[in-house]
Amino acid sequence: MDTAKDSLVVRLDSLIQTAAVAALLGDIVPRVRRRLEASSGPMAWEVLPRVAFGRDLSEAIRSCWIFVIRAGASTGPERHPNSHQRSCSLIGTGAFELHDGTAWRRHTLTSDAHDEGGRRWISIPPSTWHRLRVGSGSWAMVSFHTVAADDLIEENPHDPDRLDGPTRQARYSER
Repeated sequence: MDTAKDSLVVRLDSLIQTAAVAALLGDIVPRVRRRLEASSGPMAWEVLPRVAFGRDLSEAIRSCWIFVIRAGASTGPERHPNSHQRSCSLIGTGAFELHDGTAWRRHTLTSDAHDEGGRRWISIPPSTWHRLRVGSGSWAMVSFHTVAADDLIEENPHDPDRLDGPTRQARYSER
């Protein structure tokens, strides 16, 4: 989905650039980065309570997540059948690859707050296969979902090369 046509992305972008929210994210990212460094996994995350955003967060957004993904990491395909995901690059760069039903399409995100090309954000409709590719530095992002954190479902194919084959589902919070 073209982020320029997603009015919620415009609102979320304004929100995360406010001084209070920018300071909050700036406090959380180092903590999540330390959690990643202490683990062997490809990523670490923290869920932010909706109240952290005050009254300015749209009612359509039910959860917010901060992720830090390890340098050089590639995740396998996943999709969220019950949520529309909107993600913004905060520190570093990386790529979301979205499957359009025929092929993977790369969407490189930058953390430049002044990027006029709309390359800080991605908007991923429900049930859209996506995967992440990270370059030589770790990548921090914020992701907003339209379901509560405890309800977010992650679906993965049994065979990452067969998106039309059998899948398994689990709540993201159970990972």
